[in-house]
Amino acid sequence: MDLRQLEHFLAVAEEQHFTRAARRVNIVQSGLSASIRALEEELGAPLFIRSTRRVDLTAAGRVLAEEARRVLAAAQGARDAVAQVQGLARGRLAIGTTHSLAPFVDLPELLARFHAAHPGVEIRLCQGGSDRLFEKLRDSRVDLAFVPMQPAPPPDVQATMLACEELVAACRHDHPLAGRKNVPLSRLGRETFVDFQTDWGTRQLVDQAFARIRVERRTGFEVNDLPTALDLVALGLGIALVPEAIIAAHPADPHRPPLAVATLAPPEICWELGVAHAERGAGDGPVNPAARAFLALMESERVAAAAA
Repeated sequence: MDLRQLEHFLAVAEEQHFTRAARRVNIVQSGLSASIRALEEELGAPLFIRSTRRVDLTAAGRVLAEEARRVLAAAQGARDAVAQVQGLARGRLAIGTTHSLAPFVDLPELLARFHAAHPGVEIRLCQGGSDRLFEKLRDSRVDLAFVPMQPAPPPDVQATMLACEELVAACRHDHPLAGRKNVPLSRLGRETFVDFQTDWGTRQLVDQAFARIRVERRTGFEVNDLPTALDLVALGLGIALVPEAIIAAHPADPHRPPLAVATLAPPEICWELGVAHAERGAGDGPVNPAARAFLALMESERVAAAAA
């Protein structure tokens, strides 16, 4: 039994005539008759009482007519729902992000613009480390994730780079490193570090840089948000390696000492930010139309900003 058979059945039931029903569903009468016979054989019961003038429903036919109307209405509701999602009249957009987006992507502004353009789409936002966000992408719990490109995304995740920034050493304004240039990474091994959690991309990038030069360092503070990390640095409790633009964009706090930076000697440690989505084998871009529309909005904003 399929939806087309139920449509044929209801056409005959409502028209009470095979010829008129055939015209209604745009099928030859012999094809309609064959469809009804197949349905009766499958159900094991006659559905119509046939006469030369009209066609009436049997008891089984009346029961089926009620159910057929319900099924076809539900099917049409499903078609309408899908059409609305495709047209962004409704749906859901789930975005995951790490911290430190502000200098590179104005996510709140983008979300506000998207909501204004598509008010019927529900927006959800969560924060977390790179590993956790990759897991949520694979499980379809988020459609897009803004993540550092280190570590590299897993094979079933596709990412596009948005920014590339050199890491600098952030420190208290009167720290011996403040304002210095070309500081060897090995020199920082004697410092106390303010770090992010170990599953954060920035932390893994820094850990790998020190592992390459075989220098151990001391992590005194592990935090999961950027403002706390910078507050600890400003108060002289440690240093942190962060993208230079983060420090430039950090607002001055009259209740905290100012921050200073020291640049690192080559080779530079490059922090890369990307936007990622799960690879579903359906071509380029995310499957969710709302996610595709959000990426298009973000790209248009970036182009406009570059042209300004």
